[in-house]
Amino acid sequence: MKTIYPKDLSTLEFYGLLQGAVAPRPIAFVSTIDKEGNVNLSPFSFFNLFSSDPPILIFSPLRRMRDNTTKHTLQNVLEVPEAVIHVVHFGMVEQMSLASAEYDKGVNEFEKAGFTPVNCNEIKPPRIKEAHVAFECRVNEVKSLGESGGAGNLVICEVLAAHVRREILDEKGVIDPKKLDAVARLGGNWYSRANGASLFQIPKPARNLGIGIDQMPASIKNSMILSGNNLGRLGNVEVLPGEEEVAAFGRGAEVQEMRVRFQHDPDSLIDHLHLLAKEALDEDDVERAWLILLQTGFGEEAE
Repeated sequence: MKTIYPKDLSTLEFYGLLQGAVAPRPIAFVSTIDKEGNVNLSPFSFFNLFSSDPPILIFSPLRRMRDNTTKHTLQNVLEVPEAVIHVVHFGMVEQMSLASAEYDKGVNEFEKAGFTPVNCNEIKPPRIKEAHVAFECRVNEVKSLGESGGAGNLVICEVLAAHVRREILDEKGVIDPKKLDAVARLGGNWYSRANGASLFQIPKPARNLGIGIDQMPASIKNSMILSGNNLGRLGNVEVLPGEEEVAAFGRGAEVQEMRVRFQHDPDSLIDHLHLLAKEALDEDDVERAWLILLQTGFGEEAE
């Protein structure tokens, strides 16, 4: 590992390292107004959800590193403490990027980027009609993190209303990530798209606690074939299959043929059983994976 200290790099260089490593980051596409009523629209990837009751979103406009000035969004929320936070989807990412250009104060990025403004229910700034999700927010507090270039300003926003396109909801009324088609920020010019093969599911840890990797037989825990992710999934079960169940599975043709094939090579037998279990895990069949793995070393003590 290479160890890097912030004091040894310029602020801009360490900013690049942070952006590249802390990724992907969701994007807050924020509309605000100043006290004269001028509208501003700008994206921020220093952003996330921090509370559900009250519902709190926080984004952070940094002070500019080149001249230590502040962004129009920050100036606006200090004058009019309201904001609309939109979730960026793939169908609007190029327009969002265009809106990130540093236009002069008073220039309306809705018009520059070709978005349609819609009046909000609870606050003055308009929301983007083309967005899949928009949160009307009251700004509860702005917390400065420093006075130098690159310092953040936490804009703490309480959600007053949410607007969600019906088309992105599933039959249970929950947002479908495939239909949301969210875009996230990485370092440099890189973005990621939460869709297609990049989406996957992991079952939440068992309510009554999984056995954990530490309780697995050593031959499984120290496998050269099973990955850390494979072991994590295996460790999420509450109880291992019983001896009778394992024995019954072992009498099946698949295992019997493998035992005959490798009867004089126990190491190869274990490797092939682990490969077969890995295939079962790739198909989300954890029970079958355990039945395969326990064909050797059943009852073996964990290290």
